Parts: sequence; structure tokens; C-alpha cells
Amino acid sequence: MSRFTRSAAVITLGVATLASLPAVAAEGLNYNQISLRAEVSQEVARDKMIVTLYTESQNSDPAKLAAEITTTMNKALGQAREVKGVTLRQGSRNSYPIYDNKNQKITGWRERAELRLESADFPALSKLTGELQSTLKMENMEFSIADTTRKSSEDALLKDAVAAFKARAQLATDALGGKGYKIVNLNFNTNGYPMPYARGGMMMKAAMADSAPTPEVEAGTSQVNMSADGVIEVQMP
Repeated sequence: MSRFTRSAAVITLGVATLASLPAVAAEGLNYNQISLRAEVSQEVARDKMIVTLYTESQNSDPAKLAAEITTTMNKALGQAREVKGVTLRQGSRNSYPIYDNKNQKITGWRERAELRLESADFPALSKLTGELQSTLKMENMEFSIADTTRKSSEDALLKDAVAAFKARAQLATDALGGKGYKIVNLNFNTNGYPMPYARGGMMMKAAMADSAPTPEVEAGTSQVNMSADGVIEVQMP
């Protein structure tokens, strides 16, 4: 008989504990939380110019072909190294066979090598590009935002986004009749930094003819946006 009484007491205690859980959970809820978003934007100059040049040739002798391509590229690299403020990057270099009409016998080889030039000095790079086109062809000309410019613009946007979020948080607090607020969480997202903007090479090649002056280059700007998404908890009087 005593065993049954003890068991019933344990069961009753367990039910009572479970019944109290919703009350505990309700006490832990935060009722005065509001989700907010603030957005800011900025026009950022595309201040980096990127030019891709290439040489391409074919020969029945792959060794002679490779030597020809190497000689052309070495000459271009030496010429480009003399211009201050220009960063050189060798791009891809590919060689592939040329087949006869029946696609069975190799009749020759074709090889292509690329040279990539980057600079914030647009006039200097434009002039160099025109000079190099005596031996190389231009694939394209691109414009993007330099890393240092991107970082400084992100830092400025972050400050503006925080200020905008605080202003919106205070506005919401006042509208609810609160005496203050605290930030529960805050996240930042940035978009608008462009992929390099390309201009066709054929048009620029014509502009860079031997008798033509160095062309004026206008890269333009990109609108960069930053959003601040967060949650605040309004403190009621």
C-alpha cells in the first residue's frame, strides 16, 4: 500500500512540473522586440583600369611557334615594366593543334598568350596600350573599383548605416511610447560593387591608331548600397 502511495506522489509531482513549464516559457518571452531595416547608398568611382592584350600565331613547328610567342610577350613585358604605376599579370597561354579537312591529321599548331595590365593612371595605361598594339591585339578594356577605394567606401557606408539604423530605432521607440531601446542584433549587407565593366577592344584600337592622340577615358561610377537589418527591444515605462 505504501509503495502505491509513493508512486502516485511522484506522478502528481511530475504533472505539476509539466503544467508549470508554459508559465516559465511565457516569462522568458521578449514581447517588445521590433525588426528594423535601414539602407544607405554612395556613388563610388570606378578608379581601376584593366586592359587585356594578347598575341596569337600559328606554325607547323610547335617549337618555333612557342619561341615566337615567347619573344613577342617578353618584348611587351619589358616595355610595360618601364611605365610606373602599371601592374602586370600574365594571363592564360594555350596551344592547340590544327587538323586537316578530314580532322585526322595535324597540319600545324596555334598558340595564344595574354597580358593583363592594371592601373589607376588611366592616361598612362591608355598610352601604353596604344604603343603595345603594334605587336599585340587588345581583347578588352575594363573598369572596376580598386581594393583600397572599396574598403574606404565600405567603412564610410558602415558608419552611415549605423546612424540610419539608430535614427529609425529611435523613431520606432518614440512611436510606441517607449522610454528607450536596446539593440538585440544587427547585421550588415553590401551590394553594388561591380564586376569589371568592359569596353570592346575594336573601337579602342581604332581610337589608338598611330596618328590619333591618346583617347580620353571616362570609367564612370557605381552606386553601392549597404543595409542594416536588426532587432531592437523597446523599453516601456
